[in-house]
Amino acid sequence: MQPFTTHSGLVLPLNRVNVNTDEILPARFLKTVKRTGLGEALFANWRYLDEQQTPNPEFVLNEPRYQGASILVAGDNFGCGSSREHAPWALAEYGFRAIIAPSFADIFYNNCFSNSILPIAVPEAVVNALMTEVEANPGYSLDIDLAAQTVTRPNGEVIRFEIDAFRKERLLKGLDMVGWTLQMKDDIASYEQRRRQEAPWLFSDSLIAR
Repeated sequence: MQPFTTHSGLVLPLNRVNVNTDEILPARFLKTVKRTGLGEALFANWRYLDEQQTPNPEFVLNEPRYQGASILVAGDNFGCGSSREHAPWALAEYGFRAIIAPSFADIFYNNCFSNSILPIAVPEAVVNALMTEVEANPGYSLDIDLAAQTVTRPNGEVIRFEIDAFRKERLLKGLDMVGWTLQMKDDIASYEQRRRQEAPWLFSDSLIAR
């Protein structure tokens, strides 16, 4: 998994609240278990006018000034709805590395950390101010420093955010839950060896065969 340490990127404003995972990635695109090929389907219901994927010129993702955006600013309760991990897969493949919103749905929030996306929760007033600045200034970008837990505006003003220490450490190191567990593989092996000595019947070939 790609680590997240610092990131500077163009900002895209999605001025909508309660954006659910079915809008982030509609259910008709859930036929794959691969993490690739979903970037084109991101926000498909809003992004395209028809099944031939004719771009909707009124949807923000299609506006020329936001092409290449890697930071998404959105409304309250982002990522609500079903728990599908395909939603952060699509966001990540499109190129988003961070999402800033007043709040996130819990499962979506957790899934972001396993897909190299930093979800940043800040007060609604801050999000509204960022929306206004982004829309008024083409090329608007932000600088994010995860270690320092800061977002820096173009004028130098610093926005601080809170994050759980465990999730922060995982993202800084680029570790999903499996990767984090594998860091302790020597301790796990030592435990299993000790248990084999303490309770060998639990590891007998006949028991395993059953």
